[in-house]
Amino acid sequence: MNWLTEHKIPLGAWMETFVNWLVNNASSFFDMISNVLGTMITSMVDALMWIPPLAVVAIVVVGVWFLHKNVGLMVFIAASMLLIMNLGYWQDTVETLVMVISATAFSVLIGVPIGIAAAHRPWLYMILRPILDLMQTIPTFVYLIPTLILFGLGYVPGLISTIIFAIAAPIRLTYLGVSKVPNELLEAGLAFGCTKSKLLYKVELPAAMPSIMAGVTQCIMLSLSMVVVAALVGANGLGRPVVQALNTINISQGFEAGVSIVLVAIMLDRICKTPSMTREG
Repeated sequence: MNWLTEHKIPLGAWMETFVNWLVNNASSFFDMISNVLGTMITSMVDALMWIPPLAVVAIVVVGVWFLHKNVGLMVFIAASMLLIMNLGYWQDTVETLVMVISATAFSVLIGVPIGIAAAHRPWLYMILRPILDLMQTIPTFVYLIPTLILFGLGYVPGLISTIIFAIAAPIRLTYLGVSKVPNELLEAGLAFGCTKSKLLYKVELPAAMPSIMAGVTQCIMLSLSMVVVAALVGANGLGRPVVQALNTINISQGFEAGVSIVLVAIMLDRICKTPSMTREG
């Protein structure tokens, strides 16, 4: 077996060469992306921090009422946000929410069209499937290394890594929803003279919407888990106090930050679920 280990395939060296080539030949491009995304995130954080926290709580609670008409959920959301404020993690929570919302928006805007295209072109999904498997199985820390080199410390490498990690969910579930639309619905649409575009918007997407929304919800949860890890590359948020608590073995800080993360995860999950999904759950 020595001959096998002595003739190691230099996969890591090839990747390092590729990343170094990107740094040497496209640094201005990555700097531009870093500046644009960094400015966008900091502006959103500053805007939300400018609004009084109690006003933000009131806006969110009113929005939950219009979405779900659920008094119990409203009370839970309000109590959770007030507890986070009381623990002193309001700014960290705002930063985390901005990162999660931004990563989810980019992932959905990119992933849903790719999933639709894959559902209509089986050969495309055959190419995408191993790539998506690889993206979902690679340890999350691995994403941080090249993005840190390309974009530097801060929000941007965390955001890019989060998008790469979470985008597989909307692609897969959009593909699943569109490809599983009953043939009877498609035939009825064609019988009424639908063009391909009308068939997509009036038949396929409405029928696939529960699966697409499940992909969005899963994308939010994946984004939240990755945003916490992204604190290792300088992305602020609730991951920062967790890392600090780990480095200093501060049980109190770690527990409080962990509770805040759990509350944010539950709130996002409940808010993003449609009423039908909530009844089924």
